[in-house]
Amino acid sequence: MSSKLSTFICQNCGSETSQYFGKCLNCNSWNSIVEEIKSKNSKYKEINDIKNSKKSIPFNEISSKKISRFTSGFREFDRVLGGGIVPGSVVLLGGEPGIGKSTIVLQSAGKISLNEKVLYITAEESLEQVKIRWERLNQNSIDLKIFAETNLSLIIEEIKRVNPCFAIIDSIQAIHNNEMQSSPGSVSQVRACSSELQNLAKDNNIALLIIGHVTKDGALAGPKTLEHLVDTVINFEGDNISSHRLLRSIKNRFGSTFEIGIFEMLEEGLREIKNPSSIFTNKENIAGVTTTITNEGTRPLAVDIQALVNKTFYSNPRRTTTGISINRLHQILAVIEKHVGIKLSEFDCYIATGGGFEINDPSSDLGVAISILSSLKNIPPLANSSFIGELGLSGQVRKSNNLRKKIEEAVRLGIKNIVVPKLEEEINNNFQNLINIKEISNIKEAVDYSLTDKKLEVHID
Repeated sequence: MSSKLSTFICQNCGSETSQYFGKCLNCNSWNSIVEEIKSKNSKYKEINDIKNSKKSIPFNEISSKKISRFTSGFREFDRVLGGGIVPGSVVLLGGEPGIGKSTIVLQSAGKISLNEKVLYITAEESLEQVKIRWERLNQNSIDLKIFAETNLSLIIEEIKRVNPCFAIIDSIQAIHNNEMQSSPGSVSQVRACSSELQNLAKDNNIALLIIGHVTKDGALAGPKTLEHLVDTVINFEGDNISSHRLLRSIKNRFGSTFEIGIFEMLEEGLREIKNPSSIFTNKENIAGVTTTITNEGTRPLAVDIQALVNKTFYSNPRRTTTGISINRLHQILAVIEKHVGIKLSEFDCYIATGGGFEINDPSSDLGVAISILSSLKNIPPLANSSFIGELGLSGQVRKSNNLRKKIEEAVRLGIKNIVVPKLEEEINNNFQNLINIKEISNIKEAVDYSLTDKKLEVHID
């Protein structure tokens, strides 16, 4: 009897079937199903695992000692991780090719090795290639070991032999398990290798960082179970034009999600940006530009919002955004037309955030609305001001989350005026002598206060 079992797995979503289909029945993707061979010997391995399994204990007997984190060497990296690296945790780092994943990991490994034992496993490059990058980065190390291997069994043996405090896998798509017949990078290989490495990390209390590839759509390659398996999922973002890089947490069992760390890519490697608000704001008092303060995780950031409103030459006006959802812009334009009384259907509208920073916080609505009206009338908004508030469909300005932190950031940046929704009396009293706070309840009040020209009628020749 054959010891091999054939199964068909979708390389997009990971669903399994007993026969081949041209279209996946689960995710509807075409030509993504691939035949893979599994070994029946895995059943015997499961029996041995059951025999050696641990026993349950009462909940009150579990030690409640505080988790002792260690630093990654970067404050921005530690912020995204929730305060540092947790021993025994598994971190998945993804990003576009060439964005700097191996660079930040190698720099971090060098810094950690000054105090802890580190093992860097490179499955994509030779030792000589890694050494070239190391010399370019001009890093120092004490207890850092490099191991070039793609075989999972040999990698596990080396991790057990070295017993590091921190281990790095670069990358999971290049590693293969010899017990499986599928090629490296396939769904079954990624799932099996990740599971084995996760068990090793948990059993030996080793912090493990896994670098993963991304698909052409920007999603992490491999099955979705890979993201569920790890403790923290981090995306490394940026573009080919700007030198700035954003480290953003998507999932974190040991801290808040959507925290960001900001770096700058230089010739000698990545450098932390200590005052990120300075990147996204120019403090210009010109028509069509306002400043809002948004929250990314627990961090408040000041970001410029730029608007350009022109009379359209098309039957349908153009609506273009960079850094803000296009649907959000359509909603803001509708609120302005309805509650400020200005017809915008005959104007093109272009919106862009400073540095192309992506804003998901709805409290930026007020800043977008004021910048649109400022560009339309060619009137600069109130000088040295910031605008915070979510626009409701009935024209009201709704309360914003973490408003106290946003006002504190405005004070730190030296902003003199801030337009916000109605505040609690305690918050207003705390900032009374530090910044001029204007509380408003609807979009019309914000427009009347922010734009010097009270006449907002538009005359079309």
